[in-house]
Amino acid sequence: MKKLVVLTGAGISAESGLKTFRDSDGLWEGYNIEDVATPQAWRKNPELVQQFYNERRKTVLEAQPNAAHFALAALEKDFDVIIITQNIDDLHEGAGSTNVVHLHGIITRSQSSKNPNLTYPIEGWEIKMGEVCELGSQLRAHVVWFGETVPMIEKAVEICAEADLFMLVGTSLAVYPAAGLLNYVSDEVPKYIVDPKIPAISSVKNCIKIEEKATVGVLKVAEILLSSQP
Repeated sequence: MKKLVVLTGAGISAESGLKTFRDSDGLWEGYNIEDVATPQAWRKNPELVQQFYNERRKTVLEAQPNAAHFALAALEKDFDVIIITQNIDDLHEGAGSTNVVHLHGIITRSQSSKNPNLTYPIEGWEIKMGEVCELGSQLRAHVVWFGETVPMIEKAVEICAEADLFMLVGTSLAVYPAAGLLNYVSDEVPKYIVDPKIPAISSVKNCIKIEEKATVGVLKVAEILLSSQP
C-alpha cells in the first residue's frame, strides 16, 4: 500500500462548526490569543484559560465529523493513511481514522501543569480548578500553547519524509513549525493542496492545487487517487 500523508488544519474543522484558531480579526472566539493560549496567560489568569478551553471542549464534543473527515477515513481501505493534524479536536477519530498524529495536542485530554507527558482522559467537557495530577499540580487542557515546544514535530517530519502521496487540507501554512512540514516531502511526491485560498508555496514542486473547501476538495482528491490505483 502506498503511504498517504495528510496534513490538516482549521479549515477542515470549520465545516463542522468549529471556529478557526485565528479569525480575520486576529481573535479566537473573541479573545486575544495571548490571553488564552500562552504559558504567560496560564500563570496570569489560570481560571480564565481553564474556562476558555472548557467552553471550546464543550463545542468540540457537540461537533460532528463532516464529509472530508469521512472521506479521509475511507481512504484507509486502499492506502496507508497517516493524518497529521494541527487541530485540537477529535473529529478525525470520530470519522474512523485510525492513525492520527496531533501536533498541537487534543482538547479531550487533560495534562499536568508540571509534566506535559502526564495526560489523562476527561469525563465530560470540564476541567475544574482544584483537579490535580498525580504530582499534585493543577490539570489543564492537553494543548500546545504559543511559546511551548511541539513534542510531535520530529515524528511528523519523519512521516512526511516517507510519504508516497501527500495531501494538505484547510491550512494557511501560517503557524510554525507545522508550516515547514511540506518542505520534508520529497520533490517527486504528488502534493494535493486543498483550500479555498491556496497558500503561497511557489518553491514546492509537484503540487496539484484544488481551490475548494475541504468537504468538496478532499472528495475530489480521493476520486483522483482511487482512479489511479492499479
